[in-house]
Amino acid sequence: MTFKIRTLNAISNTGLSRLPKDEFEIGSDVADPDALLLRSANLHGVEIPPSVLAVARAGAGTNNIPIAEYSARGIPVFNTPGANANAVKELVLAALFLAARNIIPAASFAHRLDGDPASMDKAVEAGKKNFVGFELPGRTLGVIGLGAIGVEVANAATGLGMRVLGYDPGITVEHAWKLSSFVEHVTNLDQLLKRADIISVHVPLVDGTRGLIGAEQLAKMRKSAVIVNFARGPIVDELAVVEALESGQLRAYICDFPSPALNKRDKVVTLPHLGASTNEAEENCARMAADQLRDFLAEGTIVNSVNFPNASLARSEDTSRIAIANSNVPNMVGQISTLLAAAGLNIADLLNKSRGELAYTIVDVEGELPGDLLDQIRAIEGVLSARAL
Repeated sequence: MTFKIRTLNAISNTGLSRLPKDEFEIGSDVADPDALLLRSANLHGVEIPPSVLAVARAGAGTNNIPIAEYSARGIPVFNTPGANANAVKELVLAALFLAARNIIPAASFAHRLDGDPASMDKAVEAGKKNFVGFELPGRTLGVIGLGAIGVEVANAATGLGMRVLGYDPGITVEHAWKLSSFVEHVTNLDQLLKRADIISVHVPLVDGTRGLIGAEQLAKMRKSAVIVNFARGPIVDELAVVEALESGQLRAYICDFPSPALNKRDKVVTLPHLGASTNEAEENCARMAADQLRDFLAEGTIVNSVNFPNASLARSEDTSRIAIANSNVPNMVGQISTLLAAAGLNIADLLNKSRGELAYTIVDVEGELPGDLLDQIRAIEGVLSARAL
């Protein structure tokens, strides 16, 4: 069987090479695709073909994808958490130095110097006092969000001699194991805000994090603190930041998201969304996204979906596999099993996993599937999609 994947952005060939040409047809104009592979393409308001079984984004954020709409159709949405973590971490570390040493305004000052060597030397000596900064060792960094990127930032900052506070009520066991023992895990955001000299934000943009740092939070921070935001722009209230900068409450704001409110302002450094813009990060993201689509389409395996649970079941020999996306309601497995029994099929293995209101079931059965079995399963109330592999 050949699977069809439609690409909506340029995807690294390193990633596409993970999809064997004899098993996958890939291109921007592929008709009736089984899956969509993208980076920044905006899918909100875009009608996608009914043939689509999965969507994968070569990146961490999924704000450009209508996840609720796809969930209702039983379509897993994949992302690539951690694939660009080192790239973002390096830029965050650069931002710490930019803030501490006033590098951007100092470089701008030096760039504008004119005249003979003597006059330039005189201007340098007179002007450098305006760019006096501070050193990072002994300063306190507060990291909000301890996912793949947040953990790397926190650990790297300890290596710079900083005291590091980490806040994440939903930290996973996997990320907790990777967090340096020198990082102090705080359970109250206000405590972090009051104690940190620099705050770095590493949470996804969802309803609960939009405006997470606003006027109320800024008022609780140390005077002349710094905010670094390489997560998503709306997590920090820009207008509140501008007011805090003008009043002296904030020393600087450095982010990856230029906007009219921030452009050309003193004490603000904006970069053109460079967080994951390295060849290595693009290749890592493409590889991970391609692997996830390959495993889902061929085996029904789900890893790193933002809406469905992780699900992996070793394939039983000489069996037919059925993959079912469904609402997380009682007796779903019982109803599926009843249909299989009525069709004279013995279950060799079964996996059922749930995540909030959604669930996913993989069933390996002995023998061939009757032609109408999938339609019977799809007719069960709560089943969102079902396919044979």
